[in-house]
Amino acid sequence: MQLSRLAPALAALLGAVCALAPSTEPTLARSAPSTTGAIRPPVPPIPQQVYARIQPVKNDKTAIIPFETAPFPYSGNVANSDQPFLNVVDNGRVGHRTFYGHTYWEDETYSDKRVLLGVPRGFDAKKHMAVVVFLHGNGAILERDVLRRQAVMDQLEASRLNAVLVAPQFAVDAQDSSAGRFWLKGAFTAFMGEAGVKLTKLAGGDGKLHRAVDTAPIILVAYSGGYDPAAYILANGDEHARIKGVVLLDALFGEEDKFAAWIARHHKAAFFVSAYSLSSADGNGEVEQWLQKQRIPVLDAPPSKLGLGVISFIAAPDEANHNDFVTSAWVDWPLQALLSRIVL
Repeated sequence: MQLSRLAPALAALLGAVCALAPSTEPTLARSAPSTTGAIRPPVPPIPQQVYARIQPVKNDKTAIIPFETAPFPYSGNVANSDQPFLNVVDNGRVGHRTFYGHTYWEDETYSDKRVLLGVPRGFDAKKHMAVVVFLHGNGAILERDVLRRQAVMDQLEASRLNAVLVAPQFAVDAQDSSAGRFWLKGAFTAFMGEAGVKLTKLAGGDGKLHRAVDTAPIILVAYSGGYDPAAYILANGDEHARIKGVVLLDALFGEEDKFAAWIARHHKAAFFVSAYSLSSADGNGEVEQWLQKQRIPVLDAPPSKLGLGVISFIAAPDEANHNDFVTSAWVDWPLQALLSRIVL
């Protein structure tokens, strides 16, 4: 079903938001399940504390460490269903059979609870900061792909954005976009609480830095299959007052209704930018056309500044390769290009 067929319902949603009345998100018929229930309207963020005692970081610091609140392991149900996620048993071994019929085993694919944390060189805890949360795509391993091949930490450092990095491991080296615990309301909030503690320790900071990280704006970045956890984080309303920006890198492969609903509710209090190759052009086109029909201003080019109220869709050249999109899209190192334009 196309977004255009749901314009009346979506328009009603937008009108309800403008009136500050409860509303429900738009519903699209997609292969993935959709969330029911309204997202809470945004509230003023807690003032950010920026008076930590530590000096600017001279050398970058990275660590890949286990989290108790990581997306996996996960033994609950598939989102919005009564079907268990671990739906295959073989001689005591449990696993998950995907929508496409591929079976992955928990001990190999869904047991890695590690998270990549990064504090770039030059990070200054005494200035306004942000937390960049990177949600990797399918077939990824933190060390091999996020840290080295996609150079996410290097791109953050090169952008000069005063921010720290958090990148959880999802399904390990598998063609699976499952969000695991992030399907559940409140799970991302708990995860960010643990991230604040461990980032403070990594940076060598004090209680004031901890408070700063816990109140800093969140920039949610999703590549490819990272769309699924991103969509549920937004739909569940977790950390909604702190999420000030969403960056999608060739990632609108589903859950368009959740992204459309979030933009409708938050487009004046956050920014949204989606860059895409031919691989995700259809999903991007649907969302962009609906926003235009709702008279929500949309840019069709890279914005000069990424601040509150900016909504931008960036079409990469036809030759752009989906698998290389984090490092080569409409420009080389596109993540750096976007992060460098963020206004905190």
